Amino acid sequence: MRPSRRRVIINTDAKNEADDQFAIVHGLLSPTFDVRGLIPAHFGTRRSDRSMEESREEIDLLLDLLDLTGKVPVANGAPTGIADENTPLDSPGAQLIIDESKLASADDPLFVAFLGPLTDMASAILLDPGIVQRDVIVVWIGGRGYDGYTSYPGIEFNLSNDIHAANVVFGSGMTVWQVPSDVYTKVSVSYAELEEKIGDTGPLGRYLIDQMVEWNATYHGEPIESRSLGDSPAIALMLFPHSGNLRVRPAPRFGVDGWYLPGTDNPIHVCEQVDVRFLLEDMFAKIRRFARQRS
Repeated sequence: MRPSRRRVIINTDAKNEADDQFAIVHGLLSPTFDVRGLIPAHFGTRRSDRSMEESREEIDLLLDLLDLTGKVPVANGAPTGIADENTPLDSPGAQLIIDESKLASADDPLFVAFLGPLTDMASAILLDPGIVQRDVIVVWIGGRGYDGYTSYPGIEFNLSNDIHAANVVFGSGMTVWQVPSDVYTKVSVSYAELEEKIGDTGPLGRYLIDQMVEWNATYHGEPIESRSLGDSPAIALMLFPHSGNLRVRPAPRFGVDGWYLPGTDNPIHVCEQVDVRFLLEDMFAKIRRFARQRS
């Protein structure tokens, strides 16, 4: 009998920006997800020297808002990127991925969504090379667009925080679904839309909106009243894989500047478009439903 729920791990640099929060909430409120754990990830040292710990604190805050404290496993990831393509950084997060991968099967694969760097996946591969033969699907928000498309003037952020890890994962032969920047930046929401959709959903909705407005006010240098929920396509693809257009490509390598280099002949799946209507409306509806149930 096929499973009624999809086994999922969410690896997230939760305090990096203001979009991980929406993806985490969406995943935790989705009844077809059996969330096997959340892994707080680092996001480099440009804004903090304790970025993984800040991600952990944000996850704990969201679990509290969702009344899920103590009900969802949280396993800390690595505090930094790996030093090279041969040296793992062991962590509870990497071990969680390894342990859950051993329970996967063709009918019940493990989905591991990475909303930041691929550090903990690369470490899991280096610690337990047998994982590449198991039924694991890696969903990664990261890398610039292909065919010359780019939404970044420089290196894409998630990739920049661990290029070595990206090369380990893309060179491993594992099943990878990549959502590059030219796709994930197109999942924009405005402040007005958020107020209309979830502004009256209690402490959870209020926090999601306020932390986005605060982040933009602190870090965005131009006038703005919106933000891309760039991490949310990972949730949509796991909920309904056909909500994205996935094209098979040979896996590239990544240069130090973030550009693609010739890699292996291993096939990866690159998302070229995602159903933004489905993604956003499903998330809004689940947040509203949670608020009704809680009241």
